[in-house]
Amino acid sequence: MDGLDTGDTAWMLASTALVLLMTPGLAFFYGGMVRSKSVLNMMMMSLSAIGLVGILWVLYGYSVAFGNDVGGGLLGNPAEAWGLKGLFVGSYTGDEISYPLSGTIPALVFVGFQATFAIITVALISGAVADRMKFGSWLVFAGIWATVVYFPVAHWVFAFSNDDTGVVGGWIANDLAAIDFAGGTAVHINAGAAALALALVIGKRLGWPREPMRPHNLPFVMLGAGLLWFGWFGFNAGSALGANGIAGFAMMNTIIATCAAMLGWLVTEKVRDGKPTSLGAASGVVAGLVAITPSCSSVSPLGAILLGVIAGVVCALAVGLKFRFGYDDSLDVVGVHLVGGLIGTILIGFLADPGSPAGVAGLFYGGGVDQLWRQVVGALAVLIYSFVLTYVIALIVKAIMGLRLDGEDEATGIDEVENAESAYDFSTLRSLSGAGTPRPDAATSAAATHVPAHASKES
Repeated sequence: MDGLDTGDTAWMLASTALVLLMTPGLAFFYGGMVRSKSVLNMMMMSLSAIGLVGILWVLYGYSVAFGNDVGGGLLGNPAEAWGLKGLFVGSYTGDEISYPLSGTIPALVFVGFQATFAIITVALISGAVADRMKFGSWLVFAGIWATVVYFPVAHWVFAFSNDDTGVVGGWIANDLAAIDFAGGTAVHINAGAAALALALVIGKRLGWPREPMRPHNLPFVMLGAGLLWFGWFGFNAGSALGANGIAGFAMMNTIIATCAAMLGWLVTEKVRDGKPTSLGAASGVVAGLVAITPSCSSVSPLGAILLGVIAGVVCALAVGLKFRFGYDDSLDVVGVHLVGGLIGTILIGFLADPGSPAGVAGLFYGGGVDQLWRQVVGALAVLIYSFVLTYVIALIVKAIMGLRLDGEDEATGIDEVENAESAYDFSTLRSLSGAGTPRPDAATSAAATHVPAHASKES
């Protein structure tokens, strides 16, 4: 079939699977960070995003994000590809195979790839409201947020000009010409700003910040970080939309920036707290992945190392801001994703290497401030839009059906109240270990006595 590249198609099929795996990986990462009485609900918030957003994406989300522009680069035509009409009609058998393409891959493969981005962006927000948000309210909020915030922002950032079909749209991608290769603005700044707004509306957890709220399962956190890193190769290298040199460039930068960020976070912990921790290592990995996402096609390998170190250090410090300003971002979505996304997006204006695939010169390479102001405007536009709209959506959902559990139910535990389940059979544990064995979230073993500052309360 003319135009179809089987190598590109194979890589994009694999990339789609890799990015989808990131959401279960996020479930492990978040699930390990909460207390034992909240782990199932936390994981359910991530997994439910797959089902909910996946359906909305097929119905109208893809059309809003990638349909032809209906004005100003702000929104795609919601009716253009309703139910993916026109994207699957063709012949799939016989000698004359014919079906719609997006570049060199089947259009439906591109649709599926972008669906996984929408899914994980919604799931990321949930970490800010761990332990206390009603599951039904979460689903309603998530559906509205994806529709009103993510789908339009994806159109701003990811839509592009196509010589064959004309301008699809997207004011950040086209008119502003800000660089965001794989979603630093549309995914991470977007989710981080939404997490802050939702946390402010829903309020603090009972006992926070007076009571330590330790991660109940650090091996879960480490496993989740590993799955996220693995899946992120599809996220970043897959955004090249083909098996090519740009994908290889993005992949290498994804490796080395993440390594540098992990080390930067651990050194910061050692200086600040006296000990490096497994939670810090996992958090540093995610901070590096977030920061390199928008910039993996535009910075050199040395620039990726510098960017990673900066992200690791700054994000390790930024997670403490919630104690200073009094907002309860339970799992540091703001400190890692919002701050990390801003770092990765804005530093392109300084570190962009003209020899990179993006071909743009940043301030440090003689490009002046031209690219820098574009990056700042793009980042701030997404941040402000997401924060304001999320705040309004959260207030509406709160007024209609309530956002959080009552105090007694929150104290009992959200798993039991909302899902009628428990991750651990404590009665069996007590019978095996002897009466009075404490619950895992109340453990005071040597392994649990040192807690990173961002995991519990300000030290």
